[in-house]
Amino acid sequence: MKNFTHSIWIFLLAFGSMFAQQEKGITGSDNWLYGWTDFKSNSSDFGEPTQILAGNISEDTKLSKRDVYLLLGNVFVTNNATLTIEPGTVILGDYDSKASLTIAKGSAIIAEGTETDPIVFSSNRTLKRSGDWGGIMILGDASTNKFGKGSVISYYNNLNSSSYPYINYGGENPNSNSGVLKYVRIEYAGKKLKNGTQLNGLLLASVGSETVLENIMVSHSAGNSFEIWGGDVNMTKMVSYRATNNDFKFNFGTQCQLNNSLAVRSPYISSSSAGTRCLYVSSFDKIEEVDFTKPQTNVIAKNLTLLNDSDDLKADIGKGLVKEAVYVAQSASLDMNKSVISGFNPAVIFEDKIAINQENLEKIKFTDMYFNNCNGNIFVENNSNNEDLENWYGNSAFFNVYSKSQNSETFIDLKNERRPDFRLRINKIIASNEND
Repeated sequence: MKNFTHSIWIFLLAFGSMFAQQEKGITGSDNWLYGWTDFKSNSSDFGEPTQILAGNISEDTKLSKRDVYLLLGNVFVTNNATLTIEPGTVILGDYDSKASLTIAKGSAIIAEGTETDPIVFSSNRTLKRSGDWGGIMILGDASTNKFGKGSVISYYNNLNSSSYPYINYGGENPNSNSGVLKYVRIEYAGKKLKNGTQLNGLLLASVGSETVLENIMVSHSAGNSFEIWGGDVNMTKMVSYRATNNDFKFNFGTQCQLNNSLAVRSPYISSSSAGTRCLYVSSFDKIEEVDFTKPQTNVIAKNLTLLNDSDDLKADIGKGLVKEAVYVAQSASLDMNKSVISGFNPAVIFEDKIAINQENLEKIKFTDMYFNNCNGNIFVENNSNNEDLENWYGNSAFFNVYSKSQNSETFIDLKNERRPDFRLRINKIIASNEND
């Protein structure tokens, strides 16, 4: 028995050493942020536009790196046309006309930049501000959980009736292909319209799984950085930086895999009002719109870093500037794994309509998580008693870690705004249960 116990302790020591002081994250040769991202984009000077994009693009069109394009008003890619954009091309959204780019259902965009030559959508103003222009909308023919099809008509001011056929989304093809967005930056989008609608950096409505979405950075969006309605999407290496509203918002039956992605919020830029989070996972706005025979929203999120960049978290929380990082609404599912949530108040909130029972908790999973320096971990909305949730997610079987390290100690080179390293040191404690 003594030899057996001695062998167990040697195993635990070796196993614990394997996991102790791990350095992981977006660092060194694995830093996929290098080259194509820009965390100080207001200093960029793209020069004056040499070409104008306006009206409808109804035939295959290619944009060249040698020109700088001005996006004027509501621009639609229609008639099953493909808009191809060369690596390194710059497209500036016009401030005065509230410019936006919409890829209509059946059409496609091929915006495939490179690590050293990304494609940039930005503002045409010298002094750029969040919400300078509209943003990009891709409308596909995958399904949603709504009755019938959807429309984005509220996202345009004074839309000409001839454009009405181009604003609908939805269908029955989960594998549809709306093209490629790869090594793309979208900056200073999210214009607010007179009707009160807030545009987003990138709206994906009923986009299918054959669409390639990789290495996309949305920075300084006045609306949501990424808004996803329905569809079946795979998103890899997404970056949301200093969004005013949500970083990633999923709704209307989205089926999504979100991998290796980053959201950085700032307490003095990101809105502290109710409803703005890093991850907002819901299935509907109005329950009467939903067909419950269809799949509801399901998000699988792996290797995410959700970070609130606060110099004095306690003071910012006291001022009401910091809220929760993740919000999960009724009828939605989230499986979050091997991810970091650092510096929020608290880390996660469940909508108060979610009953805390095994069936619902198995739809909302947190495993191998690192909850760091949060003012509380997982709560139900409007309920300060989270004992049941702490007991469930604190079970050693989920391998969740809780820490109180400051960001300055946990994340290296956070202040190098152009090319930061996000390096996380984790100490995992392997505990044995003597009663087993």
